[in-house]
Amino acid sequence: MFIDAGDREAVDREITGLREWSPLGLVVAVAYGGLSAEDRLYLAKSPVDQLSVTALREALSALGAGVRVLDPTAPGFVAHLAGPGVDVVLPNLHGPFGEDGRLQGLLDYLRVPYCGSGVPACAVAADKILCKEYMRGLGVPTPDWREWAATDQILDWRGPVMVKPPLGGSSVGMSLVDDPDDVARALAEAAETDPSPAPRVLVEEVIAGTPVTVGLLELPGGVLVFPPLATEVAGGQWYDAEIKLDAAGEGMVTVSAADLPATTVTALTAHARTLWERLGCRGMARVDFMVDGDGHAFGLEVNPTPGMSAVSNFATGAELCGISHADTVRAVLHEAITRRTYDVPLSPDPLLITR
Repeated sequence: MFIDAGDREAVDREITGLREWSPLGLVVAVAYGGLSAEDRLYLAKSPVDQLSVTALREALSALGAGVRVLDPTAPGFVAHLAGPGVDVVLPNLHGPFGEDGRLQGLLDYLRVPYCGSGVPACAVAADKILCKEYMRGLGVPTPDWREWAATDQILDWRGPVMVKPPLGGSSVGMSLVDDPDDVARALAEAAETDPSPAPRVLVEEVIAGTPVTVGLLELPGGVLVFPPLATEVAGGQWYDAEIKLDAAGEGMVTVSAADLPATTVTALTAHARTLWERLGCRGMARVDFMVDGDGHAFGLEVNPTPGMSAVSNFATGAELCGISHADTVRAVLHEAITRRTYDVPLSPDPLLITR
């Protein structure tokens, strides 16, 4: 069941019902740290008050939950996840090993409840190339693309193109290329951010238009689809990593409710619902699109772990529906705690390795 953000009565009813459930006393482990290039960028350059972990700490404290921040780069990370005193994990890691299903698979194996989508949805959504293949198969329009591997020759010039690493986000390692002489550099830069043994690069057709995002939040009675948000960029050619970071607080990015034709909004909502449902997303997700000058929507990617800072696109979309950041966190915790758990027996000590 999907809930229309324009149905205020239904949204208010869902929020009222959600608030009857309290995470008071739960110990929530927030998985957060510099595991990926994206997360290292934010930790190195973003002010502390703009970090997702700061907003999550505040929201969890306001809800009466205990908070433990677990850094995946620190010793004992896995043992702490499975150790006593952790009731549920809230992953806030992005890119490889945090958002792509590997952490989720570990938590499934350890039988530890966690927020957000499971292994299949994360594995598909976090891989931009695989996700675009799913989009095409599901009838969701997406820009044409080619895949380049490090063992391939330099691509024939077909520009302008966006060159992207398939794993990761926040435009890290991504380039807008409109000069043939820049192709080799862009491919190498994108490949460097891929930690896999055989790096791949996504080379995507450029669609001129407005970046638009649609958030989805699972509430007790259904999945709420947020109104589409449009992003306007000042002082840059495109929405690159430095502009997204905006560490100096220069206000280079404006995010607001998208002023789009009704037919375009209907298409965006339908595509977001299709991707949520067919990928098997849970808890929360954000789908990014490009809308061209004729109002046609093109799917770019699905974010299974959207940024959760107080001013993130996801938080902004929730606010347009009258949902506070704390209630957004309450919703994803509720979904995680009430989700059906695995019933396959597990060793009393899953971390014990015997020879």
